[in-house]
Amino acid sequence: IKMAGDSRSPDVDTDASEKNEEMEIVVNVGGVRQVFYRDNLDQYPETRLAELINCLSGGYDSIFSLCDDYDPGKREFYFDRDPDAFKCIIDVYYFGEIHMKKGICPICFKNEMEFWKVDLKFLDDCCKTHLSEKKEELEEIARRVQLILDDLGVDASESRWKRCQKYIWKFLEKPESSYPARVIAVLSFLFILISSVVMCVGTIPDLQVVDAEGNRMEHPTLDSIETACIGWFTMEYVLRLISSPNKLHFALSFMNIVDVLAILPFYVSLTLTHLGAKLMELSNVQQAVQALRIMRIARIFKLARHSSGLQTLTYALKRSFKELGLLLMYLAVGIFVFSALGYTMEQSHPETLFKSIPQSFWWAIITMTTVGYGDIYPKTTLGKLNAAISFLCGVIAIALPIHPIINNFVRYYNKQRVLETAAKHELELMELNSAEGKAANSKSEPEDLAREGKEGPFYSRRLKVSHSDTFIHLLSEDKHYRTRLQSCK
Repeated sequence: IKMAGDSRSPDVDTDASEKNEEMEIVVNVGGVRQVFYRDNLDQYPETRLAELINCLSGGYDSIFSLCDDYDPGKREFYFDRDPDAFKCIIDVYYFGEIHMKKGICPICFKNEMEFWKVDLKFLDDCCKTHLSEKKEELEEIARRVQLILDDLGVDASESRWKRCQKYIWKFLEKPESSYPARVIAVLSFLFILISSVVMCVGTIPDLQVVDAEGNRMEHPTLDSIETACIGWFTMEYVLRLISSPNKLHFALSFMNIVDVLAILPFYVSLTLTHLGAKLMELSNVQQAVQALRIMRIARIFKLARHSSGLQTLTYALKRSFKELGLLLMYLAVGIFVFSALGYTMEQSHPETLFKSIPQSFWWAIITMTTVGYGDIYPKTTLGKLNAAISFLCGVIAIALPIHPIINNFVRYYNKQRVLETAAKHELELMELNSAEGKAANSKSEPEDLAREGKEGPFYSRRLKVSHSDTFIHLLSEDKHYRTRLQSCK
């Protein structure tokens, strides 16, 4: 630190008269030299740079508690920190807000702000969004790694039933865990396809049979196949429910609700067929059974459990509600305008097909979506011109929001691949660290064994630490992100 107009030799201590003078602080961060004046730093007295002003009076212990090195000759403070992030952080002293540069890891930048003791509230909202996204990614990586570690680890203190539950859950929910689990996943996928095909084939009149009362019903063979598929779905759902770690969350999950909707109609229709005839008219029972059988189409959504592509598409549509809303709004406005114009222009023709504006909505829908069934079409010249303008506007209205929806799909798909790769990389680092830890401790192992007196307990403790205690805690501690995510810059 140096005083303005001071020609005396530099010293660590300063007197009271010097404190009242104008002061400037010289800071060297990663080779980048910056000069700050006291007037600017006093605006935020709780920051690290502001504390440097008063640290000289406390001696070298106070100085080195705030910086990495200090040159008394030059009165210059040295910090081994990221200079790019520092250039962004010092904006708070001049502009009252901070913006991250493009290419800086948000987690590393957050740690830099914490080091310089600058509150996160000064970070602009646009940059906070990037920080929250990166935090979510790290939490997702930590969750995936923890799930894998839970699958790998076996706690001997757990009861036999608890271990059996974990095995069944992993067997049914995680096809990648073992070869038999993959076989079960493929079988479940095939049962869904067979059940869907049977539902469609059962509606072919040539394959239906007539019962004693003259009503058409599904062929008994198809009915048997349907019963076998429902039996598989029921057994799968019950086993997953019994083995689930959180049964309430399991029951309220969307995909599990779909599973219930795919199974329940079979048992309800079976109950109505055998018991409902005694309580109500036979025709009402048949209508109720037919309505429930239509609900079997819900089982096609079970394919989403085994298809990452369908899951990605669902998420992309969920994140694209705004774009889809704009698309529907454009189409709604166009349908209303062009149907009203079409109805008005076609009234002069004696054989007009536009009987009313609500009826013209159907023509406007199929025209703007470029389907064009031809059941309703204009016959006047103005009506044809209106139709040409309507389908041109429909093409534009549909094409505009499509690009953001595709971007959401590609972004989420790429993000999932990156998270999977990151989780595998974390596991590789854990195994590497575990191997290095074993190699480092191999020299001291004989002495430890001699002190232990028994080989078994010591060796078991070494194995227990090798997996779950190595890297997973680093994922939840921000202070370690700088070294692990330095490559993000």
